[in-house]
Parts: sequence; C-alpha cells; structure tokens
Amino acid sequence: MRISVIGCGYLGAVYAVSMASIGHEVLGLDVDRRRIDDLAQGVAPFHEPGFDRVLSESLDSGRLRFSTDYAEAARCEAHVICVGTPQQIDAAGADLTFVRAAVDSLLPHLDDDAVVLGRSTVPVGTAASLQERLRAAGARSPLAWNPEFLREGFAVKDTLHPDRLVYGLPEDPAQAARARAVLDEMYAPMLEAETPVVVGNYATAELVKVSANAFLATKISFINAVAEVCEATGADVSVIAEAIGLDDRIGPKFLRAGIGFGGGCLPKDIRAFMARAGELGVTEALGLLREVDNVNNRRRDHVVNMARKALGGSFTGKRVAVLGAAFKPDSDDTRQSPALYIASKISGRGADVVVTDPAANQRVHAERPNLAIAEDAFAAADGADLVLLLTEWAQFKELDPVALREVVGTPHMIDGRNVLDPAAWREAGWTYQSMGRP
Repeated sequence: MRISVIGCGYLGAVYAVSMASIGHEVLGLDVDRRRIDDLAQGVAPFHEPGFDRVLSESLDSGRLRFSTDYAEAARCEAHVICVGTPQQIDAAGADLTFVRAAVDSLLPHLDDDAVVLGRSTVPVGTAASLQERLRAAGARSPLAWNPEFLREGFAVKDTLHPDRLVYGLPEDPAQAARARAVLDEMYAPMLEAETPVVVGNYATAELVKVSANAFLATKISFINAVAEVCEATGADVSVIAEAIGLDDRIGPKFLRAGIGFGGGCLPKDIRAFMARAGELGVTEALGLLREVDNVNNRRRDHVVNMARKALGGSFTGKRVAVLGAAFKPDSDDTRQSPALYIASKISGRGADVVVTDPAANQRVHAERPNLAIAEDAFAAADGADLVLLLTEWAQFKELDPVALREVVGTPHMIDGRNVLDPAAWREAGWTYQSMGRP
C-alpha cells in the first residue's frame, strides 16, 4: 500500500520505518525540516533499540522517504496521524493543536477513496470531532482510530509484533467496511500471525489506550504506596510484590517499587483522562487517578529526603552522583523523568550533582545545563559523598560494588529502582538503601 505517516517524532518515525519494512510504500511527513533531513539521511533523532537498522534497511529498499510537502501525499491510499498530544501548558488536558493541524494540512490533498487513520493518543470524542471537521471541509474519506501501544525500548518490536490491534470504526457501515479493509491490508502480516483484533467505535478505541495506561500507572503507584508502608514497618515490598504477582488475577508486571513512572505517556495521559472525565460530567469516576498521580510525585520527593538524611541533613557542599537520567532504560527520553527531577532538586538545594546516562547525556546537557555530565558511572562517582541509582540500565545493575567503592568519597548507595543485590553491596562496605526493603 501507499501510506503517508503524518508526524515523524518518536511514534510516527517508528511506525513509518516499520510499515516500510513489511513492504508498504511509506511517505513520512513532518513540519520539522531538520528532523526530516536527519531521517532521510538515516540519522535517528532518538535512541531506540533496533530503530537505526530498520531505518537504514527501509531507506535502502526505496520504500521509505521523508518530506515536509503534504502535496506528495496526494496519491496515498491511507494517511496515518502520529503527531504528539502533549499536556496543555496551563491545564491538565491534552493539547490537540498538532492533531487538528495535521488534518487541516492534509485536507487539500485528500482523495475521497483514501482512508484517514489516527494513532495518536487523544481524549475520547476527538475522532468524532475530526470526522465532523473532514465533513465540514467537504471530504468524504473514511476516518478510523487505531491506537498504538508502544513501549519505549521495544517500539519496533511492538509495532511489528503487537499483542493486539484495536480498530475504532465509523458508524456508517460502508465507511466502516472500507476502513476495515484498509486496516486489514496494512496489517496483513500481523493478522497472518493471528494477532487478536478488537473492533469498536471511535469512543471505545480512544478509551482503550488511555484506560490501559491508567491501569498500568495505578499498578505502579499501588506498589509504591505499599513500599511506603513497608518502610514504616520493616516489611519487604519486593517479597510482597513477588507473592501477590503469583496470583494470576494480578500478575507480576509493573509491581516493582521504585521512584515512580515518567515519560511522555503515563503522566500526561492520566491527567488528560481525568480532565476529560470532568468535561463529561463524571469527575468522580476517575478520582482514584488523582491519588495515583500524587503517589507518583511523592516518590520523587521521598528520594530527595532520603538523600538529604544520608548526607547528614544538608546538601550544601556535597558531591552526589546520579546514575540515570532517562525515565526508563533503553531510551533517551527525559520527559517527566523522575531521575532528572531528583537530580535537579538536589542540585537546586546546593549539592554538586554529576549525572551519567548511557543514552540521555546530550539531552540532559541541553535541558539542564546546571548539571555536570560524566561519561560513565565511575567518572560520575569519583569522590562522591552519595550515589543514587535512578534508571535501571543494565550497565548500572551490573556495577562491581568493590571497584566502585575505590573511587567514591563515601560508599553510600541509594538504589531507587531496587535492582541491586543488597547483600553484595553491604559486604563490599557500602551503606545501602532501597525502596521499601529493610
């Protein structure tokens, strides 16, 4: 098929190269000329395992190209909206400026036989409003919503081998059939692999994505709330998580206590979900998400307080090494990163903070020029009075406590992700603290 992908940020770029890799002819569109030029030259604008290889292969195949000119999309059979929906600057709701702009830019070049597909995460009701926008402009193209469920660090895999496909189809039977046919053709290899398909209307498809993210956020904040109780009682949250995770109604995933979630999805999605519920007059229905957000934010400040106590009550004049800045490993994404929040907070209170991250150092330097950057954990920890492990990169989990002790000023480790072996670090002479473990 001939497909245009509108928006070549993280979501759109991964989708474009993935669709090209399975045989489609793909045009990636974006208003950011530098981003388009980088992608066209095979330069990845972000860190994502496997992306560079698939980008290079898809460009070499001739099936993938990038442009800023929407007119080039005129011959495409499907147009896929993959632009960002960030949180509004002055409110909790999602900012749909880029989604509306994508549709408006596409309209002059939209053939009635083409299908418009949305993959961006949007508040419920957005697809219906976009359909009205299309009709008001005289377009007759079917619109469908096809939410994504990507995990950063696994985005290429999740696109090519999804655990489910969700189709939000229009009410009109003929348009629904046309949209379904296009989706089925686009995802033919996934359907041949018997990937489950869930079909509903616009509102259902929109709510599937935000409901999934809200549920995952709730699991994370739940175990972190339990960790707070564990710290007050001497219980071990990791053992509790193991025990309740063995219940197949609960499962073990997203039950690791730590410093909370971040990134460009969970924080803004649960806030947008709550905001939309308020607009719909059902504020109380999602009241629990307010506490999910509160618990998550509280974990960050909890680590700051732990660090202050570990340093004798004051950060002034102390050197603190921070291992990790991205919100999760295998990513350079620092949006809403708990690690970067903690580092900045400690720095603002007078500490000499040195940060290192295998992928996000350049972003940290650009976003937080007041923070010193080190190439690796040993350079960051040189002479440190305290070491904080805040992103669970494999390089940090595998650190030798004996070797690292040789370079620090004071061997004190706060493991914000509960990924180190407490016994091994204590045996190596470290004062070791973690989240919700005695």
